[in-house]
Amino acid sequence: MHRWSDYTAIPDDIGRSVVTLGNFDGVHRGHRAVLSRTVETARERGLAAVAVTFDPHPVAVLRPEAAPGMITSTAHRLELLQQAGLDAVLVMEFTRELATWTPEEFVTRVFVEALKVEVVVVGADTRFGVRNSGDITTLRQLGQTHGFEVRVVHDVGGQDNQDRWSSTQVRTLIGQGQVEAASEVLGRPHRVEGTVVHGDHRGRELGYPTANLSQDSDGLIPADGVYAGWLLRPNLPAKHPDSRLPAAISIGTNPTFDGTQRRVEAYVLDRSDLDLYGEHVSVEFVQHLRPTLRFDGVEALLERMRIDVAQCRRVLAEDS
Repeated sequence: MHRWSDYTAIPDDIGRSVVTLGNFDGVHRGHRAVLSRTVETARERGLAAVAVTFDPHPVAVLRPEAAPGMITSTAHRLELLQQAGLDAVLVMEFTRELATWTPEEFVTRVFVEALKVEVVVVGADTRFGVRNSGDITTLRQLGQTHGFEVRVVHDVGGQDNQDRWSSTQVRTLIGQGQVEAASEVLGRPHRVEGTVVHGDHRGRELGYPTANLSQDSDGLIPADGVYAGWLLRPNLPAKHPDSRLPAAISIGTNPTFDGTQRRVEAYVLDRSDLDLYGEHVSVEFVQHLRPTLRFDGVEALLERMRIDVAQCRRVLAEDS
């Protein structure tokens, strides 16, 4: 898959294309319905399937105080877009200058001149251009002017399309710790990724060594609590036995020991031989087990951890 960061860098010989537009944060099942239609249309016509997206999120530039937490890192988003079968992705840097472009400027420069668009495939709620003034009607009018077709994929969701799949819905579910429900919308487990760093080493002292993710980890962090999930090691080959490991994942400040820093840490079940420091890993959340609790001493904590690990083992045996 080709990846461009500047529309002016798109080669002239790209040929005509089928284009879709969106932030695609999370690349959830609603997004994938649009992406699938884009790829199908491109294959029918023998054209390139291209997604146009933005980084950072427009709200992070225009109203940073209201910026949503990003469900996925940019790298993971691109990986998911590639899995959707696209031929190319244009990741435009969203700036205040770009925010002043009229809908016609945006479509003319990016879709018509750079991508030589033949068909635009978008969701029904697509907005673009200065102050989000462009919508589907605008896009169709511009299509008549510039000679491209517009295809609209209407809202899709669960429960017979009663619950519209959206990035906002996913953020809400993850923020509430409802990772199973979030996985239903995403079509896969939610993921947080980061570098393993040194913590207090308390877990190792207790017999449960944990991999602590750095504070600059990517991906929306779920509500505090204990989760069953998987620790992924992308630096290893996919078929390596240690590339995907069952884990009990804890999020919180460790109140039993009066901690103050919120952390994401994962204990790989029944493993004390792993040296993960400095390694970039991901954790995937399968099921919320319980909220974060404060225990009256180490023995009470250890007893609950034994219960947590046993429950994790049962959950992950079913998930695998």
